[in-house]
Amino acid sequence: MANRPCDGCGERVSIAGGIANLWSFDGDSTDGLTLELADGSEHFLCYDCIERLPDDVEPTAEDVADL
Repeated sequence: MANRPCDGCGERVSIAGGIANLWSFDGDSTDGLTLELADGSEHFLCYDCIERLPDDVEPTAEDVADL
């Protein structure tokens, strides 16, 4: 399983799939998502950081930097 740093908190996040899981039917899961935000920026965030994004407005790159 591969991993990638979260753009919000910097923690290493596991990413399921790829060649490591080619012959495995394990239910490995990814612990984050790549989001395209309202300002057109794209960020890979862990689920905890996604929860910390503002709910009342469309999140932007500035909101990710504030995490």
